Amino acid sequence: MDSTILYAFLLTLFAGLATGIGSMIAFFAKRTNTAFLSVSLGFSGGVMIYVSFVEIFPKALEELIGAHGEQAGTIYTVLAFFGGMLLIALIDKIIPSPENPHEVKFVETMQHDPSTHELATTATAQAPLNEASKKRLHKMGLFMALAISIHNFPEGLATFISALNDPAVGLAIAIAIALHNIPEGIAVSVPIYYATGSRKKALKYSFLSGLAEPAGAIVGFLILMPFLNDTIFGLLFAAVGGIMVFISLDELLPAAREYGRAHHAVYGMVAGMMVMATSLVLLM
Repeated sequence: MDSTILYAFLLTLFAGLATGIGSMIAFFAKRTNTAFLSVSLGFSGGVMIYVSFVEIFPKALEELIGAHGEQAGTIYTVLAFFGGMLLIALIDKIIPSPENPHEVKFVETMQHDPSTHELATTATAQAPLNEASKKRLHKMGLFMALAISIHNFPEGLATFISALNDPAVGLAIAIAIALHNIPEGIAVSVPIYYATGSRKKALKYSFLSGLAEPAGAIVGFLILMPFLNDTIFGLLFAAVGGIMVFISLDELLPAAREYGRAHHAVYGMVAGMMVMATSLVLLM
């Protein structure tokens, strides 16, 4: 059990630190790679949707039916599933839209004017920023880091609980979440870098926001593990499925399409489902 817990924690750490990868990409990319982001976000959505409905929901249902009978177990599973959706929807609701980490952000745009989503020209992107613009960018980056931390907390718990139940499923979910954390790292690091001129500060805030992922796992472990039985695990697993479906439908897939590569988003989603399906079949 100890090795399984360590493995689950390391997966959440890996997923969270992917924000740092996005941060580094932002420093070396002159323009947003819309094809890569569109495919990767679609892939993440495909993995999460498929595994939620094919693996996570049925396992939660099995646990709760076994503990409470067919009718009560089914009702508890459905309520927990939609409860997970409600939780992540409330988190989205309390975060203002400009600071929402899943709002589409372009490297070019944030070099120019954080108040718009218009792409900047090379000339304007290279123009020096005044102090007011620097303060606005710095504030935007800090709010973005806070918003991502809030989002990553339940995602970390989702990865951790999934890995405890099935290490292979946990790995797939961790990879999917890591991919969708890459553009979040861009959203944090670019405004802070252009406000302060410091890559070190931008990387630091980007990595710190990603650490909310393993923090969610630690809190989940400390609070829930002493009470973890079939009922608690079934409810948590069903809620995890709801969280991931909501993130996919409300955030990942719309963002993938907004990057201007609608077909790439769909191809990525189908590829994610195929990879998840293949891995589940091979591990049966």
